Amino acid sequence: MNEDDVIRVILADDHAVVRAGIRKFLESVPDIQVVAEVDDGAQAIETIQQEKPDVAVLDIQMPEKSGIDVTRWVRSNAQSTGVLILTAYDDDPYILAVLQAGANGYVLKTADAEDIIRAVRSVHDGQSALDPTIARKVMAHVSGTKPSVPVEQLTDRELEVLELTAKGYTNKAIGVQLSISDRTVQGHLAKIFGKLQAESRTEAVMRAVSMGWLSSDLGQLPEL
Repeated sequence: MNEDDVIRVILADDHAVVRAGIRKFLESVPDIQVVAEVDDGAQAIETIQQEKPDVAVLDIQMPEKSGIDVTRWVRSNAQSTGVLILTAYDDDPYILAVLQAGANGYVLKTADAEDIIRAVRSVHDGQSALDPTIARKVMAHVSGTKPSVPVEQLTDRELEVLELTAKGYTNKAIGVQLSISDRTVQGHLAKIFGKLQAESRTEAVMRAVSMGWLSSDLGQLPEL
């Protein structure tokens, strides 16, 4: 396999036994390589700066800095690195905080090894990966926070942009698909957020799903 095809991953979890188990099954496939392991959030940030991994697999509760703190730092300083949260916590406050911070995926440690491997690949491909339990919780949250005023119908172009967003496409990829500029895509998204009273890409997609404007297939959700 070409070295460029290998997904470079760092693991951040304060339990060495857990890291060893995750590393073992991730490296059981030829296209994933764990380039570093760390046991706290501060080391995670330092290692991401040094290694520039394709995907950072983070726990939420870690010494020094939490997975939420690390995710915020990545979104501000290391845009090329995808973030996959792999944790035992499925509490609503954690889920919403992590997704708002900009995580690309959220998978529970109870997931099968194959599902976690698939999630790493999805995040690397610019898509998002949510555990089905997490997707249901996000859907319930969005459905339970209806807009305070009637929602203005999206234009055909805005729906096209939102549909591609729901498939995990970046602004650049959406622009290529629709033959428009990144700036125009961003403008459409701003209008979509305003109409749907959403603060993130995931919230906009989930709200559109709840209103029947998009398919309810929640296998993939957009990065925030």
